[in-house]
Amino acid sequence: MERAKAIERMRGICSRKECCRQEIAAKLEKLEVEDVSGAVEQLCKEGFIDERRYARAFARDKSSLQGWGSLKIKLALQRKGIEAEVISAALEEIDAEAASAKLESLLRAKLRTLRKEEDSTTRRAKVFRYALGRGYGYDQINKVYNDICRTT
Repeated sequence: MERAKAIERMRGICSRKECCRQEIAAKLEKLEVEDVSGAVEQLCKEGFIDERRYARAFARDKSSLQGWGSLKIKLALQRKGIEAEVISAALEEIDAEAASAKLESLLRAKLRTLRKEEDSTTRRAKVFRYALGRGYGYDQINKVYNDICRTT
């Protein structure tokens, strides 16, 4: 595809949703565009690609909508080639209280599925493994789990 058409297509994509450099570069490579890095730079200069804006939106969405913890979000952003300082800034914008409430609802739901599990140690291990897989830290999980156990 010719470069001008491909860039126009990427502008349309970036207008509809936040994209990072890596995603757009992959799309341009798939379209077999010459000078992919130049095209990505042009889109950045025009404001269609903004890694900071992307990281903030990604962190906010994954935390509030999908219930990801900060560790999983950080790892996902690192895989997308986002700089460490940009990731840190994005993670700071996550509402800690909302994330804790989301973790509590996830743990309560997981505990409901484990009602038949009689061994409390096994049940606890399964809940912790689940929450660790969602990207929450051990201390955060432990606090919320203990709070849930006190109230039930």
